[in-house]
Amino acid sequence: MTYQVFARKWRPRNFSEVLGQGHVLRALINALDTQRLHHAYLFTGTRGVGKTSLARILAKSLNCERGISSTPCGECSACVEVDEGRYVDLIEVDAASRTKVDETRELLDNVQYAPSRGRFKVYLIDEVHMFSNHSFNALLKTLEEPPPHIKFLLATTDPKRLPITILSRCLQFNLKRLSADQLHEQLTRILVAEQIAAEPAALALIARAADGSVRDALSLLDQAIAYTGGALTTHDTATMLGTVGAEQVIPLIEALVAGDGPAVLARGRAMAEFAPDFGQILGEILSTLRRIAVLQVLGDAAGTVDEADAIVNLASTITPEDCQLFYQLGLLARRDLPLAPEPQVGFEMALLRMLAFRPLGADEPAKVASAPSPHTTPQPPASSPQTTRASRVAPIVSSNAPSAAPPVPRAEPAGGSDATLDWNATVTQLETTGLIRELAKNCALRSFDGRLLELVIAPQFENLRSERQVQGLEQALTKLMQRAVVVRLSVAATPDVATPAQQVSAAEAARQADAQREIDSDPNVETLKREFGATVERVSSK
Repeated sequence: MTYQVFARKWRPRNFSEVLGQGHVLRALINALDTQRLHHAYLFTGTRGVGKTSLARILAKSLNCERGISSTPCGECSACVEVDEGRYVDLIEVDAASRTKVDETRELLDNVQYAPSRGRFKVYLIDEVHMFSNHSFNALLKTLEEPPPHIKFLLATTDPKRLPITILSRCLQFNLKRLSADQLHEQLTRILVAEQIAAEPAALALIARAADGSVRDALSLLDQAIAYTGGALTTHDTATMLGTVGAEQVIPLIEALVAGDGPAVLARGRAMAEFAPDFGQILGEILSTLRRIAVLQVLGDAAGTVDEADAIVNLASTITPEDCQLFYQLGLLARRDLPLAPEPQVGFEMALLRMLAFRPLGADEPAKVASAPSPHTTPQPPASSPQTTRASRVAPIVSSNAPSAAPPVPRAEPAGGSDATLDWNATVTQLETTGLIRELAKNCALRSFDGRLLELVIAPQFENLRSERQVQGLEQALTKLMQRAVVVRLSVAATPDVATPAQQVSAAEAARQADAQREIDSDPNVETLKREFGATVERVSSK
């Protein structure tokens, strides 16, 4: 007996066997059962999701000898011939091979004739987007007003290439890609029926490699059975597919977390022996990191009670910052993989970057910020709690601040310490303009020891915090106070004291409120309100 491939043998014969397209099935079943039949249907979706199979089941439902129904009998001559692909009134056309307008006209010349045997003559046009513009024009009029005995079933993987005039004349159904879990369940059912043993992990590899396509999954299943000679093992299936599974990726991530460079490279090169798709390996790493991140955020609420012990252990070992950094580096490496001299080189460099880059810890930015440089004088550590909170953002320190000068009396009103320095008054005396003045007005004083001036700025004004503006502020302060002043600027969400700009706004608001109260209490205004129904319009004085 001639062997029949799984993609044909397990093609659905009725709507109940169609996998994962419930939103389309509901509409078609209701239309058939209520006899509300359109003359043109368009099925769209990626390869292998069931466009042509659905069209054939619909054609069988329309022409079943027992009557129009969503459950064709499958036994009458019409149903059997449709299943076998030899029904005379089902005309299947591959649009890719009929791109010429003359061929389309020849096809449509027979539309006027009644069906030979069935209730309807059904035209199933696959990959209809391959028609030329002239062919679409030839089809247009017939598609709009076909004879009552004609049904058009169109299928395409690229509906964007269809003219809007064609789309507007069809009922369009968008078929979804199937999930890996749905494909895994279908493959399991098929192998049980075929009495072929398989490891669940091997079927999971095939389901992921199929990328949402039932036909691809069944073709890969055929190939895997031929490769293994019978029972499917995870190792043999992975070798055939050139893929790497989570069981190989997890030890690699464990080595990354431990910072063990030799182990990371050794495991990466061991994977290379499978001649794999390195983009797929990076994708598997990203998927595993996503599982770890979800487990870290949601815990038991993630619904991952069946998660592998290794994933659970990694979720408790790796920091969320490292997990996010590894994911971002892997994502960028996968994008840039085609630019690498060789795929394996790009993959190994991605692993080395994951080892080399680490998020700064809580105390590391402060160490960086306070480290002395060849151009600046070491600064004393801040002691206030606010300094600790703001230390995550490295302060901008001028690299060309004037060298320390002998102490000389400072100009009033600038005091000698943070207890006596009136920052608001100082800002009004600064000889600054533009962005430098805006920076000064939106800063609040944190501390001043006579030389080091520590300021804080709210996050919404951080765009003013550039090295050029800070240097300009240092120069203006040095000129005003007649001694070298170094500015250290940090970002904090809520400064302790109001900035000069906030004080000006508060004073302006108070003046506005006083003016409004004065107007409201004026006897003349009250008379106008009482006698003529006048109202007072509130207008800002700004």
